[in-house]
Amino acid sequence: MIFLARLKSKLGDFWWYSLMIFCACRVADFINAFIGLYLVPKYIPQNELGAVMPLSNFASFLAIPITAFAMTFRNEISNLSLQKEYGKLKSLICGVFSATGILLLLAIIVSRAIMPLFLERIRIAEGSLGIVILIGSFIAAFAPIFAFPLQALKKFKTTAVINILSAPIRLLSMLAAMPFRAVTGYFVGQASIPSFSIIASIFCLKKEFSYKAEHYWTKEIFSRFGRMLLIFTMYLAAQGLSSLVESIVLRQRLPEIDSAAYYMVTRFSDISQFLYLSLAFTIFPFSADIAAEGKSFRPLIIKTSAAVVIASAILAAIFIFIGKPILSILPNGVEYAPFWWAIPWAIGINTINSIVGLYSTAMISANDFSFMKWMTPLNVINAILLLLLTGHGYFSHFLPASISTFLQLHNIKSLDAMLYWLTAIAAIRLLGCLIHGTGKTTIKNTHD
Repeated sequence: MIFLARLKSKLGDFWWYSLMIFCACRVADFINAFIGLYLVPKYIPQNELGAVMPLSNFASFLAIPITAFAMTFRNEISNLSLQKEYGKLKSLICGVFSATGILLLLAIIVSRAIMPLFLERIRIAEGSLGIVILIGSFIAAFAPIFAFPLQALKKFKTTAVINILSAPIRLLSMLAAMPFRAVTGYFVGQASIPSFSIIASIFCLKKEFSYKAEHYWTKEIFSRFGRMLLIFTMYLAAQGLSSLVESIVLRQRLPEIDSAAYYMVTRFSDISQFLYLSLAFTIFPFSADIAAEGKSFRPLIIKTSAAVVIASAILAAIFIFIGKPILSILPNGVEYAPFWWAIPWAIGINTINSIVGLYSTAMISANDFSFMKWMTPLNVINAILLLLLTGHGYFSHFLPASISTFLQLHNIKSLDAMLYWLTAIAAIRLLGCLIHGTGKTTIKNTHD
């Protein structure tokens, strides 16, 4: 205990809590690794394996209205939590809970109508899959409303325990469901994590919710949140559209072996995001505090980005040597082993996106959404260009023959071609952050 106290004092609160979250998540990752690398490829056949990622992205896209609604209140939840205004916090949470329930019902009705069309496009038989994906995605979008107060109150020990317990719950859910319908069982397991998180968060916030509700909602607050909701909806819709189109192209336009191989190699390349996810979770309240004091959080972004780059570089170097042998020993690994080179490449893409994520998280914590003015249209342009390049056959009657020929010759038909595209768009986003950040010497929290 004395050693831990000294280590905490030496590291400081930010790095100590980041280390705590990181270690907790890594304990859970032993189970998640078993799920992603053994259980999923064992039960889900190759012709459906490549559909897992587009299904996940489609579910997230459908839940954008609820996700935007939750993010709209994150800063306010953070402010009220830090100010210990628990009566107003309770009124805010209750209002958000009621409104989200209405959004959830409307979203399920609308999404249920379009889900069969999407499943047909990615060659998946629906069965019970559609409704499971819808429910799971909306629960996942709803869960942060209860997780944000834990984050704002810096209850990182509680968050660590929830993360550790979530993994075995997910495993047990999948073991029970996947033998009956593999893909449906996968999403049952995915839905179990936010469900448990909601229940655990409510229990852990019991003290804060025991306060008597105080008057909170006013015309000015409704107006301010209305503007923020519009901003977040546009931003998340563009971001979700970009991710969805990328995953659809990976599934539809690439050979099934390339599509399935991408799923397998990203099980390893996503390890590079472990540190980023921990840092992004802890950076929000700390960067918000720094911005509230009128100081620059640029040093914090530089330090966290450097940590991500160094860790990712080491990981990429390791997988250059062990990527092929590890893929070879997995279920159907002989088919995926030739794609080992995609692991370090994907790690590089994740590293760039992680730096962009740290920057955008810090900006949002300071109530500065100016970066969305160029990030939102950039994501929309990425989706449109990718659709035009890979789905030009739909527009062949409207395009000149020369353009159709050019698009046909330069189409994305392999995993390496898609990785080139993902690298380019990630680099453009990073360049935008670097240019935008040069004028942000001091970012003051603009919360009213």
